[in-house]
This record gives sequence, C-alpha cells and structure tokens, in this order.
Amino acid sequence: MTLHINESEVKTVFTMPLAIEAVEAISKRQAAGEVLVHPRRRFELPGGAFFHHMAAADIPGGFVATKQYTFIGGKLKFLVCLFSTETGELLALIEADVLGQMRTGAASGVATKYLAGKGATIAGIVGTGGQAKTQLEAIAAVRKLTLAKVYGRDTTRREKFAREMTERLGITVRTVDSTAEATSDVAIICAATTASQPVVLGETVSEGTHINAIGANHMRKRELDTATVAKCDRIFVDSIEQSRQEAGDLVLGFAGHEQRWDTVRELSSLVAGICPGRTEEPQITLFKSNGIAAWDLAAAVCVYRLAGEHKLGRALPFWQ
Repeated sequence: MTLHINESEVKTVFTMPLAIEAVEAISKRQAAGEVLVHPRRRFELPGGAFFHHMAAADIPGGFVATKQYTFIGGKLKFLVCLFSTETGELLALIEADVLGQMRTGAASGVATKYLAGKGATIAGIVGTGGQAKTQLEAIAAVRKLTLAKVYGRDTTRREKFAREMTERLGITVRTVDSTAEATSDVAIICAATTASQPVVLGETVSEGTHINAIGANHMRKRELDTATVAKCDRIFVDSIEQSRQEAGDLVLGFAGHEQRWDTVRELSSLVAGICPGRTEEPQITLFKSNGIAAWDLAAAVCVYRLAGEHKLGRALPFWQ
C-alpha cells in the first residue's frame, strides 16, 4: 500500500533537529558517490506558470524520490513521491510544502554548523515568509543565538514574524527598518526573499560573517550584490551543476571573472571533510542554496518512517 501523508502530518512529526540530521547524513553519502542527483528542470507554461521536477536516489538506502511542483496563479503546490529500489513500489505520496521549507532550512543549518564562527550569537534575516522562519529555526539549532534582527518590506508581516519566532525559539527577534540594518554587525546573514535585485550589499557585510542565500534560484535573479560575492573567501553550493544553471547570485556575481567557479565547492564535500571550511575567523563564508532533490529524498524517508511509527497517513491501493 502507498501511504498518503498530508501537510499537517508532516508538520506533526518532522522537527528541525531531525531535518538537520537527515540532510547532514545524505550529504556525507552524496560525497561518497552513493547518491545520484538530477538537477531541477522547468517547463514554462502559458501565463507565467511553471512545472518543476527533480529526483534523487540513495543507492545503499534503497530509495528513489522525485519532487514535482507547480507555480500557477501565484501559488505553489509541492509533491514528493518516494519509491523503493528493491521492490519498485511507490511507498509514499507526501505533500511537500512544509517538508521543502524544513529541508531548505536544515541545509542552511548544516552549512552554518560547519562555516559560521563558533561564537556567533547574532543573526540578521532578510525575509519574513515560511522559508525565513525555518532558516532562523535551523540557525538557532546549531548556534546559541541571543538576538536575530529581521527585515521585510511589509511592516505587519515582519512584526508578526518577530513575535512568532521570539516565542518559538526563546530568543529575542527584533524588527529593523532596512536590509542594511538587518545585515550590519551580525555574525550570520540569511537572505530568504523573492527579490530579483540585491538585498544584501557588500558595504554592510562585516569580517567573519557567514551568509546563507536561499531565495534566488534563477540565473537572472540575485539577493547578493557583486561586492558581497567578491568579499566571500569561501563559497559553497548544494550542486555546482545546478548552480551554473540557476544561481543568479553567482552567475551574475562572477560575470567577467569566470575563473571563480573553480574555487566553488559543494556542501557535501565540506560535510564529508574533503575540503576545508572556515580556516580563519575574519573570513567571510557563503552558502548559496538552490535546493537539491537529495535533501527531499532524505526528508521524505524520515517522514515516511515517522508516519509509520505514529500510524499517520492513509493507505492508497495502487496496483492492487
């Protein structure tokens, strides 16, 4: 029987510590060559709509996952299909909006764990949506934050974000009036926006800062200006292949300096100890995240197992 797991059930069982553990574990297997990853592909549909699809396989684990999602009428709909490579069975259909937010946040949590200064206590968040919430939650899971500054264009939304995340995380989350204020004098910056033009400017980024940039996943969109990218001493991505296709922050930031791609490394190599991360405190580090299917696979396996333990979901009799 295939198990259908809905959004509320995912939210019930899938915690950020579990998500970070899952992403870190799959990253180590990816570095060992045990995980196959197909980059995201897009169909552009009439009226500015899109269909996206991506896939990954965990060879020793015996799982394949595909993620499909649509962007139509300004709304996104996500679905992850989890298969067994041993039997060919479709194990689960998982509604994946919450799952996607969690796995993206978890990846930034993993990057922050390995790249941010050990004494980092202040974070700056640009963005107030669901992705920004899981970014801050993940950062707080790997560093002992005392303060997070948040900026978003909508005053009401950023005030609500600050109240909610202060209560959820037990730290002070304070609103500020500009991106410059959010990104100045902080140890960790996270950009989680839908912006197509830079929201993080190099002049505000201090020595020793770690940056997670997760919002822009189109080669003509960017959250970081060229000066910010130029200041980064160590740059990591989820997939170099995918980043060359859709990481506008780097495609545009490296324009005229294409040799900088030779210095970019993948997060999986960092987690596996194949390449170094921060080697000196003053270094500025960057994790440019576009999102890869390996993370969806790891999250889906975790959610599938938890749903079985807690007897959640509905059985769907395919191929009976």
